[in-house]
Amino acid sequence: MNLDDTDRAILRILQENARTPFSEIARQIDMSSATVHDRVNRLEEAGVIEGYHAKVEPKAIGLGISALVGLRVEQGREQDTLERLTDIEGVQEVHLTTGEWDVMMRVYAADADALRELMFNQIAQMDGFSRSQTMVILGTTYDSQELPISPEQN
Repeated sequence: MNLDDTDRAILRILQENARTPFSEIARQIDMSSATVHDRVNRLEEAGVIEGYHAKVEPKAIGLGISALVGLRVEQGREQDTLERLTDIEGVQEVHLTTGEWDVMMRVYAADADALRELMFNQIAQMDGFSRSQTMVILGTTYDSQELPISPEQN
């Protein structure tokens, strides 16, 4: 799907606040609400907009520790491992990567004991698991879900 400047403007507004009413988007980009509605539907149907989500503070729901985990997986077991990791509670992101680690993940746990349980009794026990490195996140200074959407380049 080719995105024009209007599509990109709509996406920028929705990334900033997905709850922005179509009427407000229309006012900002000088377009009718009905046209904005049609364009957003088209962007959703094309898969450009994948969904709308509430960002929840992990500590507020009892997840006091997060970590980045690099995994080594036996050759040929990567896809199977990726699929099984998504079924483990606490695993938030799973990425097939290049470099030292075959898989990089972000995990959440209630505390250090729960993180140890997750790593030793669930992830390390998986068929195909080779080794891992867990890096506990001590603090986050920047965390943006917004993608840089620039005007169309000609």
